[in-house]
Amino acid sequence: MAVPAAFFALFFVYPVAAIVTRGLRIDGQWRLGRIGDVLTDPAVLDILWFTGWQAAASTALTLAVALPGAYVFARFDFPGKRLLRAVVTVPFVLPTVVAGSAFLALLGHGGLLDSLWGVRLDTSVWAILLAHVFFNYAVVVRTVGGLWAQLDPRQEEAARVLGASRLAAWRRVTLPALAPAVAAAALMVFLFTFTSFGVIQILGGPRYATLEVAIYRETAQLLDLPTAAVLTLVQFAAVAAVLALHAWTVRRREGALKLVAPEQTARRPQGAAQWALLWGVLAVVALLILLPLAVLVERSLDAPGGYGLDYYRALQSVADSGGTYFVAPMDAVWNSLRYAAVATVFAVAVGGLAAAALTRKAGRLVRGFDALLMLPLGTSAVTVGFGFLIALDEPPLDLRASWILVPLAQALVGVPFVVRTMLPVLRAVDHRLREAAAVLGASPLRAWREVDLPLVARALGVAAGFAFAVSLGEFGATVFIARPDHPTLPVAVARFLGRAGQLNYGQAMALSTILMLVCAGSLLVLERIRTDRSGEF
Repeated sequence: MAVPAAFFALFFVYPVAAIVTRGLRIDGQWRLGRIGDVLTDPAVLDILWFTGWQAAASTALTLAVALPGAYVFARFDFPGKRLLRAVVTVPFVLPTVVAGSAFLALLGHGGLLDSLWGVRLDTSVWAILLAHVFFNYAVVVRTVGGLWAQLDPRQEEAARVLGASRLAAWRRVTLPALAPAVAAAALMVFLFTFTSFGVIQILGGPRYATLEVAIYRETAQLLDLPTAAVLTLVQFAAVAAVLALHAWTVRRREGALKLVAPEQTARRPQGAAQWALLWGVLAVVALLILLPLAVLVERSLDAPGGYGLDYYRALQSVADSGGTYFVAPMDAVWNSLRYAAVATVFAVAVGGLAAAALTRKAGRLVRGFDALLMLPLGTSAVTVGFGFLIALDEPPLDLRASWILVPLAQALVGVPFVVRTMLPVLRAVDHRLREAAAVLGASPLRAWREVDLPLVARALGVAAGFAFAVSLGEFGATVFIARPDHPTLPVAVARFLGRAGQLNYGQAMALSTILMLVCAGSLLVLERIRTDRSGEF
């Protein structure tokens, strides 16, 4: 626990505490009365209520839509499976402003629904909920499907032999085994939708606002740090309550499971029902995932002189960026890949050590540490970004001019995904296997290398893929700390969208398409990597 604890203390707790202290301590005196003023404001209470219920509704809808997809990807073998699994992960790394714009083109004025049936959803909460499902579909598919693919189907078959129906066998055997992974996926989806920003800004307009949007307005637009600090504390309290509920309801259900190689459980669909399920999932993916992505590609090619690569050619020149950059915008591709690779190393190292520590039942200290690791997902990215600038400005931690600051901020978001992906599989490993290795003379390190690592290697690959993908698309904190001469792809897209003119908008769509293709290619490479000769990765 020492390395993960030190990492979070230096690069999360310290920066966030610094900016909260700056907001509530003015002229050497604490202004705690501001807390009561903010919490009794009816407008703040309305924002808090909307933030909570839309996050709960988004989580429930995402689980309902994505769990059938998790089953299909885990249990069925069909052509193009790896490519499709990489594609469904792409939305999760797109900047929210880009995906929000794509959904606006589908659901808003002049969009697809408006053109075909005269229906607009951009002013309703349904657009927000659908966009959240679009983002988080891959979280459920990969987190739950990763464990589902390794559950021995013979346990469910044994229940069928003993007289249980198919539904009863699934409910009594498979569902309890999947409960930790389902809860982990639900927790991540809830935290991401609870702190939703870009989707709410674009699709919600002035009518809807989450705590994240309110913190951004108070900090970046109104420069009201006291109010922003109080809202940050409220967000902390809400996230801590959710994490406590998660720990109380899930930990007692976790236990050792019999895991097998994923290729032993996947098979071609059999019967009309399974083929109907497969085609139904493919239809959902086509409408919910592929259609918005296709809008991005279409807009990147729709130049004033007709469809072509004009916007892509403009990205090669500094002059065509309209003074937005000191370098050609295409350099943002290399910057994003470099930052994401370094952030993935940090996230896997810190998250892997943390997950290993959390498998040891050491009481409340370990459970509290588990909750701490999830806090970055429920913390305002604006708070983290400003906190980096305020706190990390003195030796020996004066990192404001260092490029390493960006991957450190990205790793903070990647670590929770590494932990939540690896933890259910690590806890499912039978401890008697380690004990048998120790009896045969293996040291603790060798027992981990020979027993745990082969069983969790696939989960480690999934975790690394998630960390890399999340780092590629991280925007909230990066926009405050990325240097103008080293922009990332999401920052470049946001800057182009913030400037008027069709050329700037077209270049934003072109960069978004490049980000989508880079992500899809990276994830496809991960899908083809094998941890051993029999593993799926």
